[in-house]
Amino acid sequence: VQLVESGGGLVQAGGSLRLSCAASGSTFSRNAMGWYRQAPGKQRELVAAISSGGTRIIYADSVKGRFTISRDNAANTVLLQMTSLKPEDTAVYYCNAGTYSLSYYPTFWGQGTQVTVSS
Repeated sequence: VQLVESGGGLVQAGGSLRLSCAASGSTFSRNAMGWYRQAPGKQRELVAAISSGGTRIIYADSVKGRFTISRDNAANTVLLQMTSLKPEDTAVYYCNAGTYSLSYYPTFWGQGTQVTVSS
């Protein structure tokens, strides 16, 4: 599985961005998908994940109510809609594909896209 992110950039606090991840391969619909992020000097953290059928979704507490993850299995795409962005959302955002049982376990990673939120 190869993953390519797009949609990052610079935005003012309170603004919105939509990240997109295009996946190659015929197994996309069988993979859970997720987004992680890593801010400078911090560990990589899970932002959101969605099961293969889209029926199970989890969010980090820090983004609940502001971010929405969705997927289009026909287009092999997963989206992360981010609203009410805060400076602390500044990070490199990584798309990933994995499995989702009791929790989400990423296996394949994209190269990442930078999101910068100015105050």
